[in-house]
Amino acid sequence: MERLQAFKFELMPNGEQQRKMRQFAGACRFVYNKALALQKETHAAGGKFINYVAMAKHLTVWRGSNDTPWLKDAPVHTSQQALKDLERAFVNFFQKRADFPRFKRKGMGDSFRYPDAKQIKVDSENGRICVPKLGWLRYRNSRVPLGEVRRATISLRAGKWFVSVLTKRDVEQPIAQGSSVGIDVGIARFATLSDGTFIAPLASFKKHEQRLAKYQRRMSRKVKFSNNWKKAKAHVQRIHARIADARQDFLHKAPHTISKNHAMVAVEDLKVSNMSKSASGTVDAPGRNVRQKSGLNKAILDQGWGEFRRQLEYKTTWNGGYFVAIAPRNTSRTCPCCGHISADNRKTQAQFKCVACGHEANADHVGAINILAAGHAVLACGGMARSGHPTKQEPTEATTQLIA
Repeated sequence: MERLQAFKFELMPNGEQQRKMRQFAGACRFVYNKALALQKETHAAGGKFINYVAMAKHLTVWRGSNDTPWLKDAPVHTSQQALKDLERAFVNFFQKRADFPRFKRKGMGDSFRYPDAKQIKVDSENGRICVPKLGWLRYRNSRVPLGEVRRATISLRAGKWFVSVLTKRDVEQPIAQGSSVGIDVGIARFATLSDGTFIAPLASFKKHEQRLAKYQRRMSRKVKFSNNWKKAKAHVQRIHARIADARQDFLHKAPHTISKNHAMVAVEDLKVSNMSKSASGTVDAPGRNVRQKSGLNKAILDQGWGEFRRQLEYKTTWNGGYFVAIAPRNTSRTCPCCGHISADNRKTQAQFKCVACGHEANADHVGAINILAAGHAVLACGGMARSGHPTKQEPTEATTQLIA
């Protein structure tokens, strides 16, 4: 099977290379914003959406204009990739997967991408990479990128430059190991497994919240855009990066352990964006329990449920297992013993007690058991299952053995 994998390294550029990278990122941001403004103007005038091919012709005019001669200093491929990013953003908006594209600001996601593998040279033995108009860049050689290089993305984050190298390689189809498991995510317990074990939450933001607020207050007392303000802002950015790094490390290790030890993984198909919406309401119709809902939203987003599911899905596929996403309806209200469904079965967040048969257990554990049962039903009926194996309308021999 073919595997695409990205390897990310911290760059160690010199002063001239840093200046050029900021210039290239600024050129991509300018092209993106100018193309977005042109799309808005065309739409306001009653015109049709401008696709990438037509927009690339505008890019040629902008690069040859006397008003923007500095666009020629940046590689043309990186500017073209900015136009492709904008087109993808519009496609996501048209298909109702994202909001309307917004203009990019300086310092927010500064990056540029080299799409042509022929322009990229990686010397992993000496820890350096060569890209057009930047030459050889040294990076922290933490591991060897495996496979054939496809493209490279250079980005700025918290004052540090990073390169992400996407590679492609052929690997043998792995054989899944272990049993089936259902997973219920929550606040008090990050993930509860159907076998009774659970993973404690990391709560990365909560651990650094007071320290972050302290340095944010210091930054607010500085004169905006002064040297001291810039130093304080850099400190705040480093804290944010530390929070994100700790969360990302946790969200990589937990799914890796689960997918390595289980042949089938079933989780709820949660809509995290809907669950974390604000309850403030409007002036005419104000919301209720706004402060409590705000705290719940913060806790949900701090857990990283969406990223946890994404990591779990592709890692399960890499290990040859089956990943099943089921509807979350009544998973925490159904008794696993008698099948009775009632909201009264779960009067508290932590305890489950069936009003029909009297079965008592931890609520998250009950939810995980019901999720596993629903996952088995999906595989048995040939429903929507995401895995590294083809699915059929009738269960295959391997699926039958797995369910048994």
